Amino acid sequence: MSTNTLPTPRELPAAPVGNAATASTVSSRLDAMLQIRAYEQQLIVAASPSNPGTCTSVGQEACAVGVVAALGPQDKLLTNHRSAGHLLARGADPERLFAEVLGRASGYCGGHSGSLHISVKALGVVLTSTIVGGGLSLAPGVALAQKLGAQPEGITAVFFGDGAACQGIFHEAINLAATWRLPILFVCENNQWQAYVHRRETMPGEHVADWVQGHGLVAEVVDGNDVEAVHAAAVQAVAAIRDSGRPRLLELTTYRQRGHFEPDDQAYVCATEHAQWLKRDPIQRQAERLMLSADDLARREAGVRGAIEQAHAAALAAPWPQLA
Repeated sequence: MSTNTLPTPRELPAAPVGNAATASTVSSRLDAMLQIRAYEQQLIVAASPSNPGTCTSVGQEACAVGVVAALGPQDKLLTNHRSAGHLLARGADPERLFAEVLGRASGYCGGHSGSLHISVKALGVVLTSTIVGGGLSLAPGVALAQKLGAQPEGITAVFFGDGAACQGIFHEAINLAATWRLPILFVCENNQWQAYVHRRETMPGEHVADWVQGHGLVAEVVDGNDVEAVHAAAVQAVAAIRDSGRPRLLELTTYRQRGHFEPDDQAYVCATEHAQWLKRDPIQRQAERLMLSADDLARREAGVRGAIEQAHAAALAAPWPQLA
């Protein structure tokens, strides 16, 4: 059980309303994070033998919304077992995502992938891999295809956690991307937990970004619970990759508010640390940026939750796949 204090990210300043981001944009990012959380909370509530638990990204919504909003339609995305936020931020339909998890024919993969292997070609989502570090092993190939193909201006964004960064494939992918000058944005969502083990038990230092300096990669550590800071850093990184064709890394310091896999009583989590991170909840911080009252935020949450519940109900009513 960890009793360590919070890490100290090398934070970029948050973009103030009316400067780097308009009030409307700030508001839309709040809605995007609310949608992600409502979707995953619906999965948690609806869990049953016919709808098994999943790996959620509750508490990490700012990472998905901030980075994905900086990508263009020509860009590719590879994600991991906490993929719902990335998919929804990319424009995936919640009803079709629910249908996929529920094994219905109207799901993005015909109901065959569950929550851990969804791909959406139309959105440029190459794959969701439940294998830790699986996306890292494929990202250089995807980026090379982009570089040599008909859309050389496209880049590849690959999301992974601090656990994947502790594997050899992370260093192999970084080395290959740097050597071949591949247009990859490596996005490490450092959520402090590697399944049931705290990252401080597996990492000698605070930041994954420090590990790529020897390869010549530009890397930045950002407050991953501030969606405006994440977006500002992602916009800068994406522009630099398009201009230079060289890879970059963003490390987003965030926190996995729920357990590794639902259901999980989180008995291994330090209650003090957990409470400290809850005070830095990305949704609450964005609401404060907009100066929303508790009642205003509750109304917005209720509206989003209602839409998500309707999407879930529609997915439940969808047909099962036909037997071959």
